[in-house]
Amino acid sequence: MKVTEAHNKRVAEMKFFSVYPHYVTKVEKKGRTIAELHEVINWLTGFDDEKIQELIDRKVTFETFFNEATLHPNAHLIKGVICGYRIEEIHNELTRKARYLDKLIEELARGRKMEKILRKEKS
Repeated sequence: MKVTEAHNKRVAEMKFFSVYPHYVTKVEKKGRTIAELHEVINWLTGFDDEKIQELIDRKVTFETFFNEATLHPNAHLIKGVICGYRIEEIHNELTRKARYLDKLIEELARGRKMEKILRKEKS
């Protein structure tokens, strides 16, 4: 699928606090924990549990969420299809970051090992 400007705007305006409970449900339904979910979010964004809760309480948009994040240097290693979009083909930086998060959470829910989810450069 092709990412449109309308789609990019919708992603930017989505509220993190409204999506977060869906992340929790998705991973817990598959036997994973909130601690593992937070580990994935921390790896991608640099946010600790306290900061995640603060962002939820502030009801920030995904645009603010990722503007405050320090993206992991290996985030570019996240590839594949999520929500019908090939991550490598998403040119809008914010939408690509949101899809990185979606992809990591999907992998967590599917039971992928944490060391695989938290990408490392190949030597």
